[in-house]
Amino acid sequence: MDGGALHSIGELARRTGLTVKTIRFYSDRGIVAPARRSPAGHRLYGTDAVARLALVRTLRDLGLGLPTIRKVLERELSLPEVAAAHAEALAVRIRVLRLRRAVLTAVAERGTIPEELDLMHQLATLSEDERRRLIGEFLEAVFGAPDTGPPVFAAAARSMTPEMPDSPSTEQLRAWVELAELSQDEGFRAHLRRLAEDDIAEGTGRATPLPRPGLVAAVLDRVRPALAAAVDAAAPRADPVVAALTAHYAHVLGRPDDAVLRERLLTRLERVNDPRRERYGRLVAVINGWPAPESPAPALGWAVTALRARREGVGVR
Repeated sequence: MDGGALHSIGELARRTGLTVKTIRFYSDRGIVAPARRSPAGHRLYGTDAVARLALVRTLRDLGLGLPTIRKVLERELSLPEVAAAHAEALAVRIRVLRLRRAVLTAVAERGTIPEELDLMHQLATLSEDERRRLIGEFLEAVFGAPDTGPPVFAAAARSMTPEMPDSPSTEQLRAWVELAELSQDEGFRAHLRRLAEDDIAEGTGRATPLPRPGLVAAVLDRVRPALAAAVDAAAPRADPVVAALTAHYAHVLGRPDDAVLRERLLTRLERVNDPRRERYGRLVAVINGWPAPESPAPALGWAVTALRARREGVGVR
């Protein structure tokens, strides 16, 4: 034990691992005061200075400034209070750093031009209220005002609404930037609006362009087995699958299963099979932490090919 032993600044440096210059700096600012001076005028420190400097070093490593450290040491502020405030400040800083990383990663991956960089940064740094307004305006452009559209549109809007968590991952932030950009694409908005209008016009009662549990689900149910069996969409083996699809669509519309109906179904499937629609759904799933949705593209593509082949008489016997 050291008892009441006093230590020179050099001995204190060896005990704490700090440099003499650093200890002198702290001493000059009253963080660690000497117990007394030697006859030659050199500073001498008590044993408590070792513990005091250890705490100072830890607090500095955690990023606290000297004015705050002095208040902690002098009991003007409690350590828990300081820790809580500093933890909150670090959380804000971490969020900012994640946003910056997300933007820079997206720039590196996509080859963004300088003009796009500012937009990406603005989208990444929107507040929660700003994000909700941006998506709300997008959904209203697609489905109309919430209180004027068909009730089924409310469910569709919910499935298309991203909910950013309080502490999003870099992947979720990158997904948000891409989704926000996509939501501002006028062509994409017009495309989704057309799908919604098609549903209303057909009176399906399932006006949900994304993920569309009506038409798309019907295609998936009937085409999955054909895909698994590697059935050529243009081959005669595909005829029963095509017949089942067209019969379903005829039942939905209450129309005869004829060439006109098949042409209409082909047009609908071509519209639905848009990669932007699927991409939006995948981005929402990433942001909301949902399982990745099944891609309908293979089944939709198969159905489109099958209908085109029968319209044109290619490969059908």
